Amino acid sequence: MTAANHNNNHSGSNAHGSTSSGSKQGSSICFTVGKVDAGMTTLLTEDHHLIEFPSLLLPKGVSAGSVVNISVNRNLEEEQNRRDEFWALQDEILDQFGKNPPKTPTLRVKSLTQSTCTLEWDQLVLNQASLRSLDVYKNGVKQGHSIASPYHTYQYKLSGLEIDHMFSFYIEIKTSAGTLRSNEVKARTHTLDNLTGTNICFGVFESDAALEECKKLVVEIGGTWTEEVGIETTHLLCHVQGGYNYEAALQQSIPIVKPEWLKACVEHKKLQAALPYYLVQPSSNGISSHPDTPAQE
Repeated sequence: MTAANHNNNHSGSNAHGSTSSGSKQGSSICFTVGKVDAGMTTLLTEDHHLIEFPSLLLPKGVSAGSVVNISVNRNLEEEQNRRDEFWALQDEILDQFGKNPPKTPTLRVKSLTQSTCTLEWDQLVLNQASLRSLDVYKNGVKQGHSIASPYHTYQYKLSGLEIDHMFSFYIEIKTSAGTLRSNEVKARTHTLDNLTGTNICFGVFESDAALEECKKLVVEIGGTWTEEVGIETTHLLCHVQGGYNYEAALQQSIPIVKPEWLKACVEHKKLQAALPYYLVQPSSNGISSHPDTPAQE
């Protein structure tokens, strides 16, 4: 768009806002300047139509009464450049968001006991999608609330399951790109004489010899033991209260039992109830006490 300033003293119809035939063919229109403001200027055509035009685009020295020609030309080359840029952006968006959808999670059973099942899945691959929720389903029923930290959670432990019972599990993730359901896994909880799911952690022992003996007994029943309390820990064995593993077991509601519990499992060749072997026995008045320390009255 170009604007040409005509001398105000020029004679002829153009000085009054007329448009010549040559101006029309070249898309050049003649205007008479009306009111000039800092931002917008009022221009008048020969047939008394008013338009507002940005003052910054007018030639210097233009004032009320000046005559200007404004030419409008179509820029086909720039149109094509912008069209090419637009479609290049569309292709980029398609490649980034349309061709790499989030991947379906893969679920597996990590461990089983008589009453628990620990599920595990790989880190979620969402690509450009955002994760909204992650839920665990047992036998087609959603378990509790959605997982609190789905980006950083790769395991889930279900407790209170029936002994020697078949269950089916899957997880479902909701993303900005849609809902995805994992594969369904089936697992049967152990019978009482199957101790392979036992995962023992140790607290404070009276002697190293007693600790080593318990480690051998765990291996003998086909179970496993770990140095620290984790999601798969089923029992904590110790002689004395206190220590990091003891506090962790308390926080996670893991049974804290005396070594005699493990020896009873080995002797009877099946899982024994933990309550009679608790290191700290719950009393009838709700106050827990050490078995070797009289309960406060």
